[in-house]
Amino acid sequence: MNEHLRHALIQARLQPLDVATHLTVDPKTVTRWLAGRVPHPRHHLAVADLLHVDENDLWPESTRRRPGPPTEIKAVYPHRWAVPATIWRTFFEAAQTEIGILVYSGLFLAEDAGLLRILVGRATAGVRVRILLGDPDSPHVATRGADEGVGADVMVSRTRNALTLCRPLGDVEGIEIRLHGTILYNSIYRADNDLLVNLHAYGTRASDAPVAYITGNEPHSTAATYLDSFERVWDGAAPAAQRS
Repeated sequence: MNEHLRHALIQARLQPLDVATHLTVDPKTVTRWLAGRVPHPRHHLAVADLLHVDENDLWPESTRRRPGPPTEIKAVYPHRWAVPATIWRTFFEAAQTEIGILVYSGLFLAEDAGLLRILVGRATAGVRVRILLGDPDSPHVATRGADEGVGADVMVSRTRNALTLCRPLGDVEGIEIRLHGTILYNSIYRADNDLLVNLHAYGTRASDAPVAYITGNEPHSTAATYLDSFERVWDGAAPAAQRS
C-alpha cells in the first residue's frame, strides 16, 4: 500500500475516481497505484500537481532509484496529446507575472473555453498575457501545413480560426495579441519561468510531437534560450488589432 499517496488523497479530499477522471486513466489504474504499483513517469508529475504535493513525497523510493533529467527539465511527454488537461490548466493558473504563447494556430487552446477563461482571469489578476499567432498570409504558415502533411490550406484555415476565437481576448486589459511570420521551430507556452515547449519534427503533426516541461531563467540555460526566442519573435510581430 502506498501510504504517501493515500494520505495525499485524503488531504486533497479526492477519491481514486477523481484522479482517474482528471488524468483520463482507468480507475483500476489508480487503485493499482494505491496498492503500491509505481505509475509511468509521465503520470508522476500529473498526480503530484493534482494533489499539490511533490512527486518525491509520493514515490520517494522510485524517484531516488530512477536517474532523473537535469533539474531544469521537469518532465518530457512523448506527444502533445499525452500532456494531461490538468497540466495545461494548472500551468497557466499558477502564473503570477507573465504568460506567453507562441504558436501558429494553437487551435487546441483557442477552442478550449475553460483555458481562455483562465487567461482572462490571470490577466484580470494583473498577469501580463502575450499571445503570438501565425500570420495567415505568411508563406511559412502554409509551408508548415505541407510539412506536417495536413495541407497548406488547412494550416492557414486553422490559423485564421484561432485568430477569430482569440480576438475577443484582445479587448481584455493585460492581454496582447500579435501576428508573426517567422519559421516556427517550436511552439512555446510560458507561465512565469516555467515552459511547455512543443518540439516540432518534420512530417509530424504538432499534436504528435514531444513536449518538454522546462523551468528556470538562469543565463545560458535551456529555458533562457526559449525565453529569448519568444522575445525575438514578439519584437518582430505586428499587433493583431491592425488586421481586419
